[in-house]
Amino acid sequence: MDRREFSTLLPALLAATALLPEATAQQPAPAKPQQPLLSSGVYKAGPPKNPAAERVSQPFIHGMLKAGNIRLEIHETTQKPGAVHEPDGTHLHSEIWLVKEGVCELNINGVSHRMEAGDIGLVTAGDHHWVANAGDTRCSYFVVTVGPPE
Repeated sequence: MDRREFSTLLPALLAATALLPEATAQQPAPAKPQQPLLSSGVYKAGPPKNPAAERVSQPFIHGMLKAGNIRLEIHETTQKPGAVHEPDGTHLHSEIWLVKEGVCELNINGVSHRMEAGDIGLVTAGDHHWVANAGDTRCSYFVVTVGPPE
């Protein structure tokens, strides 16, 4: 078929698409639920996720700050020795790690960094990263994420 033959078929193809059932039409993505607006105060730890796992997270805060379009999320993670590190990933937000106990490895864009109790790690938006227990005792750290809603 050459372009002239194709051009004669084009109006028929466009008309045929109007006859297709609505189910095949592109549906808009469902709206993401609104995140709560955070206010000043004290936040207690929520229930741990997967408490029997090698890597356990416990949420504190998840919501939007009043000033601007900024999402804030804070949780504490504990990793047992030998636990598989979190998946290598990137985010639209930045992440800050505050090491509470033990020794952690923070891998940023393939470069390993050692963090000990009292250290702070920072990964800015878009960098590939993961965190693992690098010691022979458990490690725990707080994670603070700041950035746009995702």
